[in-house]
Amino acid sequence: MHEKSVVLLNKSIGDELAAVHQYMYFHFHCDDQGYDLLANLFKRSAIDEMMHVEQLAERILFLKGEVELIASAAVNKVHDVKSMLEMACKMEEQAVMDYNKFANECAANADSVTKKLFEALVADEEGHFDQFDTELDNIKKFGENYLALQSIERSKSIGSASVE
Repeated sequence: MHEKSVVLLNKSIGDELAAVHQYMYFHFHCDDQGYDLLANLFKRSAIDEMMHVEQLAERILFLKGEVELIASAAVNKVHDVKSMLEMACKMEEQAVMDYNKFANECAANADSVTKKLFEALVADEEGHFDQFDTELDNIKKFGENYLALQSIERSKSIGSASVE
């Protein structure tokens, strides 16, 4: 009865898994460069996306569908923080557009529960977009100094920890 919903839910799982992989890649590189705040932002976002995969999978199983755990895209090997944030903003904007469209398609197919799930995901993805966009604005306003401050904070905390 809800075959269309299962297809949309599985497409969303693929996109969420791709986001998990991409954000963890960004996390590793930001952490390596000493950008703790951004590294943690990407890690938290990846964890949120994993929670989305779980919600989507639970709905598929309720609808008696098969969960497909295949990422929809490979990781882009981006090392520049500004480019990372720009890419993350684009990914979140695309997710918002897709999930709004999917919610409408589910409504048209008399699946209001899946529609509500997609609407809730829209709100989460808009929140992610806002966080990434704010960090991008900070880089534009403060330039490389913004990133340097994050790296200095890590050095200070490492230095003070070793003295104790």
